[in-house]
Amino acid sequence: MKKLGLAALGAAALSFAAPAAVSAQSEWPIEPGDYVEVSMIDIEDGHTLEYANHLAGDWKKSSEYAKSQGWITDYQIWSNEFPRAGEADIWLVTWLPRLADKDEALRREKAFNAYMQTTAAKQEAASGKRATYRKLAGSMLMRNNTWVK
Repeated sequence: MKKLGLAALGAAALSFAAPAAVSAQSEWPIEPGDYVEVSMIDIEDGHTLEYANHLAGDWKKSSEYAKSQGWITDYQIWSNEFPRAGEADIWLVTWLPRLADKDEALRREKAFNAYMQTTAAKQEAASGKRATYRKLAGSMLMRNNTWVK
């Protein structure tokens, strides 16, 4: 009987709290949108075409596959036209509608590897080869905010 009373008390508390939460949320003129992942890449002199070919090949193929699966909504390559010392040459920008939980990430990895006909070991080896002429200068995960309609 005591449990029933506690449950009723909890339900009553939630009934008062829920409208307040909805009301508070509606005051915000913006709402969370897609996540935006940005990878900042520094390319060694003399290797820009080589890296561009990688981007136009495997990177584009894998990004198009992720987009077709709904894992991402868009991807772009932004170039830094006047990089200062220490700044990245290009940014790889990807929009994600949501982040994957552990189970979803494992399912995606399996599907991706089958589609690309690759393995984690092959991906690591290819990344290691690219590391001889390009460096990850940094990365960020941001979130786009949109206007409430």
